[in-house]
Amino acid sequence: MFVCQLLVTKLQMSLDTVSVFWDSMIQHVMWERHSYRRWQHWQTRRDSTVGLGMDHVKHTGACHCGAVRFEVWNSPDLLVFDCDCSICTKKQNRHFIVPKNQFTLLQGWDHLTTYTFNTHAAKHTFCRICGVQSFYTPRSNPDGYGVAPHCLDTGTVRSVTVEKFCGKKWEESMQNHQTIKGMSKP
Repeated sequence: MFVCQLLVTKLQMSLDTVSVFWDSMIQHVMWERHSYRRWQHWQTRRDSTVGLGMDHVKHTGACHCGAVRFEVWNSPDLLVFDCDCSICTKKQNRHFIVPKNQFTLLQGWDHLTTYTFNTHAAKHTFCRICGVQSFYTPRSNPDGYGVAPHCLDTGTVRSVTVEKFCGKKWEESMQNHQTIKGMSKP
């Protein structure tokens, strides 16, 4: 009986040692996987920001209730468009334009809803909880985003320059504007 207990004790100690070994191996593998994911994220972010210039910073922002959060890479000196088309006038929509690869929705995809009208090219996304449009896909730049500077968290914006855009004569204004189309190009 004593020998059986001794063997069971030794076996239990061996199993405990194996269990500790496997626990440490699992933790190591999980850490390696986590580190690799962090490395992949960094590589993706680094690759997507190549050519942005040294003056680009990461801005973060949200809607009013915080359900929708995003980050955007852009200059700390923002060029903001003040459009006078019907919807921008009603919403007081002022925005700066960035390429899609400089914008990341961090949370809240399930809280977004979209409004379109007229040509349905612009996708006016807004939080269905608080109603705030913190970003949208502009008609002028369907390959980018128009981001509301007033929805950015404080601390990363150095200056804001506002440029009037005649949205009432949208086609003519787009034809005459020299740079707006290129603002959503990486």
